[in-house]
Amino acid sequence: MSDVRVHNFSISLDGFATGAGQAPGVPFGHAGERLHEWMFATRFWHRMGGGRGGSTGADHAVAALHESGIGAEIMGAGKFGPPGWQDDPGYHGAWGADPPFHTPVFVLTHRPRPSIEMKGGTTFHFLDASPAEALERAREAADGQDVRLGGGPSVVRDFLAERLVDHMHVVQVPIVLGRGVRLWDGLESLEDAFDIEAVSTPSGVTHLTFTAKSR
Repeated sequence: MSDVRVHNFSISLDGFATGAGQAPGVPFGHAGERLHEWMFATRFWHRMGGGRGGSTGADHAVAALHESGIGAEIMGAGKFGPPGWQDDPGYHGAWGADPPFHTPVFVLTHRPRPSIEMKGGTTFHFLDASPAEALERAREAADGQDVRLGGGPSVVRDFLAERLVDHMHVVQVPIVLGRGVRLWDGLESLEDAFDIEAVSTPSGVTHLTFTAKSR
């Protein structure tokens, strides 16, 4: 069976994966881009944007694992767009006409709408479903490849609570946000379910890798 993977998921020292005040043009609220500056410096990110350059060290090597072997993605409504996007029937997501996913993407929302086919192989499907139900749909679409869990924090937390995550890469960034949406709320004893490794890099971030123990 295909794995469920989380990659490049950045949190602050106090556990927030997004800041307060999300709105059009500020998808991470008052956090701005500070949670992801470590990634913007990597060659992985420069390649994603069609450019060259960027660092090739440990941050790049870990970030680049985001792409390999993924056949579908699951994301929450808050990642697909800012608050209120459900009221705009013409809204097609925050990534333009050619989103970077290139796979089927399942958006969890209490207000489903017809699927949207985009350029580059991305098709957005909108589901009002439990984590297990969404994963069943995504695995079928992934056709044997892995399913990436793209976030936001509430969605990742829900999948962790139901023990549906096989591999998770969390990047702890040395900032304190104080408010927003936290990843760890309501979760405890994850160390009982996962083998956890921590590696710090010269950029100042700590890469935390969670690998599910045998079930």
